[in-house]
Amino acid sequence: MDLNTPHDTTPEQLVAGLATLLDVEEIDCDLFRGARQPGGEGRVFGGQVIAQALQAAQRSTEAPKVAHSLHAYFMRPGDENFPIVYRVVRDFEGRSFATRRVIAMQRGKPILNMACSFQLPEDGLAHQDTMPDVPGPEELTSERELRRAMAADIPERYHRVLLRPRPIDIRPVAPRNWVKPEVGEPVQHVWFRLAAPIGDDPALHRAVLAYASDMGLLGTSMLPHGVGWMSPDMQTASLDHALWLHEPFRADEWLLYSMDSPWAGHARGFNRGRVFTQDGRLVASAAQEGLIRRR
Repeated sequence: MDLNTPHDTTPEQLVAGLATLLDVEEIDCDLFRGARQPGGEGRVFGGQVIAQALQAAQRSTEAPKVAHSLHAYFMRPGDENFPIVYRVVRDFEGRSFATRRVIAMQRGKPILNMACSFQLPEDGLAHQDTMPDVPGPEELTSERELRRAMAADIPERYHRVLLRPRPIDIRPVAPRNWVKPEVGEPVQHVWFRLAAPIGDDPALHRAVLAYASDMGLLGTSMLPHGVGWMSPDMQTASLDHALWLHEPFRADEWLLYSMDSPWAGHARGFNRGRVFTQDGRLVASAAQEGLIRRR
């Protein structure tokens, strides 16, 4: 995860680095510290804060209760120069459900509030959406290769961030141009998986999905307007983020992230996402509203 990661770093090393980043250190009862991204600069990636907050909530909740939903509000941008401290409040502990509230703080100020709900697994009525009919990941080019192919067009200040090796292999069904975005429908489908196996801890797989669920989601609402986060006249930021975890899954196996944006206005864009396994199971859903302001 180091922004200075050598290009010959193995997938196993990249994934181990992500697992370390998403781990949280218990420093007191219901008080945790999240690691900094090595070499990170500027604003902390929102998915990292969500994933670390989820890990803190999971560490405060005993099995067999399992996280099934989280709702987070971003209040301030995180600063890569400082670690993040997570305070967990045990709001409710019932026989079937438990609720945790997590406050992420830097330098004494909250940067994110998150509520997370846990449930004792049980059977019940079941149905789900059908997975979109899109090409499989084996037929697609990885995002890293796509970015390297357009490296000459990417401004120098973005090279280190966009061209570094990543622990998550992302393969868009319809690749987009990050430097010169074109107008398109507010829909995108992206396959993703960890670049190497990560073990069998379900809590870690949930944290990885929470991390990945913030990748590309806000950009969906900008597609109809031919702009993106790299556009010089755009100011973008996640405002809130919700994730529902429906079924067990593995983050080191292919998952399809199907995203759409039904509305944008007043400098805000609303986005939805569904996550499917390769065999068509709907395992998670996401929603996010973000700032998409023309400067």
